[in-house]
This record gives sequence, C-alpha cells and structure tokens, in this order.
Amino acid sequence: MSHLRPVSGPTGSCPVRSGSATSVRVEAPGKVNLFLSVGAPGKDGYHPLVTVFQAVRLIETVTARRQSRQAHGRVSLVLEEPDATVPTDRSNLAVRAADLLAEATGVTEGVDLLLRKRVPVAGGMAGGSADAAAALVACNALWGTGLDVSELTALAARLGADVPFPLIGATAIGRGRGDTVAPVMTRGTFQWVLGLQQEGLSTPAVFARFDELSAAAGTRPVAEEVPGPLTAALRSGDPVALAATMHNDLQDAVVDLRPELAEVIRVAQEAGALRAVVSGAGPTVAALVRDAGAAQRVHRALRASGLCSRVLRTDAPVAGARVVG
Repeated sequence: MSHLRPVSGPTGSCPVRSGSATSVRVEAPGKVNLFLSVGAPGKDGYHPLVTVFQAVRLIETVTARRQSRQAHGRVSLVLEEPDATVPTDRSNLAVRAADLLAEATGVTEGVDLLLRKRVPVAGGMAGGSADAAAALVACNALWGTGLDVSELTALAARLGADVPFPLIGATAIGRGRGDTVAPVMTRGTFQWVLGLQQEGLSTPAVFARFDELSAAAGTRPVAEEVPGPLTAALRSGDPVALAATMHNDLQDAVVDLRPELAEVIRVAQEAGALRAVVSGAGPTVAALVRDAGAAQRVHRALRASGLCSRVLRTDAPVAGARVVG
C-alpha cells in the first residue's frame, strides 16, 4: 500500500519505538447488525452490502508482548482460555493482522499475542474481526509504528470486510463489502439479549443459500439504502422505533439452513422482545428489548426453551478498539 510508510531507525534496520512498554493490552467489541441489505454478486463473486453495525459490550482482549531476540521475529498467539474451535496459527485473523502491520511498516520484530475471547465463535458477531482490529492497535502501539486510524482502517479492510468496524465501534453504516464504514449519530443505550448456538454457520454457505433462494424466487436482489426511520430512531434513542426498522436480508437463508432459529425468534418476541433478528450471517439471534426488566424476561424464556446453547444480556453501543493497559 503506497500510502503506508515503512518505519525505521537511523540505520534502516530497526523500527522506531514510541516508548519502552513491554506489553500493550487492547479491547475491541463484537457487533450486531441492525440492518443488512444484500445485492446480487458481482463478477468478483462478492455481494454488495448496505448494513448498520452496532458495537455490543462483548469484548475481545488482545495483549501484545514484546519478544526476546531469540524468537526470530515470528508472531505467536495463545488463547487465555483454550478453545479447539479457535486456531492459533496464521489462519487466525489476529496473527494475520500483526503480520500485515509488520510487512506494511518494515518491522522485523516479532510479537507474542494473548487472546481472551468473549464474542461467540462463528456466531455472526465478528469476534475474529474484533481480534484483528485489537491486534492492529496493540502492535501499532507496541512497535511504535505510528499509523493513524485511517491507515489502520486501510489495513483492516485488507484483512476482511468486517475488520474496519471494530476499529471505530459505536454505530456505523457499512457499504461495499461492509468494509467502508461511516459513523452514525446515536443517543442513549440499547438493551440486547443474544441467543447463541453451539454450532456456528459458514458465511459462504449462507450467501450461497441466499443466492439459491433469490434464483428460485426469480428475483435479482439489490442492496437498498438504510431507511431514514432507522437512523432517526438511533438519533432519538428510541428502541421501539428502531425495532420497527430492523431487517436482515440473509435471515431467510439462515433459517432455511437452521430451521430451529425461527422458534428462537418466536420465543424471544413472545417473551417481550421488541424485535428479534438473526445477526449478520447467524446463527446468533439478537433480541432488542425495551429495558432491563424485559431483558430479564426474554433471557429467562430463552434459557427455559432449551433452544440456545447460551443466552447473554448486553448493551450497546460501545467504543471501538482502544488501549486499556
């Protein structure tokens, strides 16, 4: 990327460091999609999207630690809580983020990453993308590479469509593949109950089923703009108005692949949720509720239903990736 400049010392052999810290800890949030409109795939196979992300208080934490010279500049990753479903090699987005930052800025120093996960894996809530965003911010601070938010965002977009959003957090509109993001003014706090599933869903499989259903219906989908009433509801902090405008074009495809999710949505709404929708490509169901009392009732109903592996209460929006230690 031509606008990213390698950072080196006087001899060109050593990266400039902004300080003497031996570790940097960064938090980054998961997300729900308040709105997701999907167009027909282009020649490159990608579907154009218009979406509204909201960062929820489910936080991924990445700690970047300086290595000894004997580590030979490699990036390593360890999970704070072992999970066989989360890779620790270069297929992990956090590892790829550190590698990409080093490549883009000329850093030859390695890093040890410690990852604490709180966002459901393969749940449509961009936990892996939050890890990548946190790793970019942590390594940028640890190595003193000095990239600004726009430069980090450009790198994030190279890692994946969902990676730029956790850098800014709060609420934002995503366009293109979802990687071009612009903040949206939001007032107040929104309460969510999340119904999780033990088994995740493949995003490519969901989009493939979306294409099949569109073809069967004889329609060519178009990515529609975010409706004005939705942004108005965010500006006013009105959960009732927001619920009326929430939408996910992928929901029918997700429910077709996992029919039991229709029952999760029904239980949540009958228990008092203003609206329950599949988040992104699923299978997490995100239920928007009016207040803490409603959250407790929906949480209790979903747990009693036996339809979810876990049920979580959370709130939104929260800040994007930030250094906390």
